[in-house]
Amino acid sequence: MGIENILIKQYSQRSILLTFEQPADENLLKKLVRCRQIINEKYFKSILYINLGYNSLLINYVSTIDKFYSLKNTLLELISEAKLSGASQQHKILLPVCYDESFGLDLEELSEHTNLSIKEIIKRHSSTEYLICFLGFLPGFPYLLNLDSSLYCPRKSSPRQNVLKGSVGIAGQQTGIYPQESPGGWQIIGNCPISIFGNYWQNYSPFSIGDKLQFYSVSLDEYHQIKHDFETHNFNLKKEKVG
Repeated sequence: MGIENILIKQYSQRSILLTFEQPADENLLKKLVRCRQIINEKYFKSILYINLGYNSLLINYVSTIDKFYSLKNTLLELISEAKLSGASQQHKILLPVCYDESFGLDLEELSEHTNLSIKEIIKRHSSTEYLICFLGFLPGFPYLLNLDSSLYCPRKSSPRQNVLKGSVGIAGQQTGIYPQESPGGWQIIGNCPISIFGNYWQNYSPFSIGDKLQFYSVSLDEYHQIKHDFETHNFNLKKEKVG
């Protein structure tokens, strides 16, 4: 794996930031996931955890960093010898979303901003295959790349005090799903009837960084049926291996 355009700096007394100076896309994400894997394997005793961002890795160490430049060179050497062939298996997940006006609180506002009909917004949002680039903000909150550029919109000027669990929103060039009730400023366009974070899932989430995700539109009646099926453990998530 090439080490060109990688910046490494000490972020704090116990952390180092690796920044990859290239556009955030699937190839970069594969590099980030693979780098995190090999660094964890090599230094699992000295690393507390590694945060993954759009184009960066933040390595948090158990102890204070004494010899930064020596560690920097070691990391560069480790990355240069890494191969993407060891990357983990990806999956594609299909998630139901109800875009009914009772859930799509900001659909009209988004329609005015984009000059698109609500029907067209739903079509474009649900026809895209997204890339899960990292989980954050809230536990299990997926940040999704590849949003149709016609749907780009700013966050709300006044965030809501409470956003419903399962809300699907858009902010800037991203779309995502709220795994729990929370204050939030994303433009809300729908709701997913299944929980995407909790002990229902192995590792508390139905997906991993690097997975693909696509939404499919369901009616209000279908939403309530799926919600009931999920709560009674009768819902089968549509998930398949890709790549």
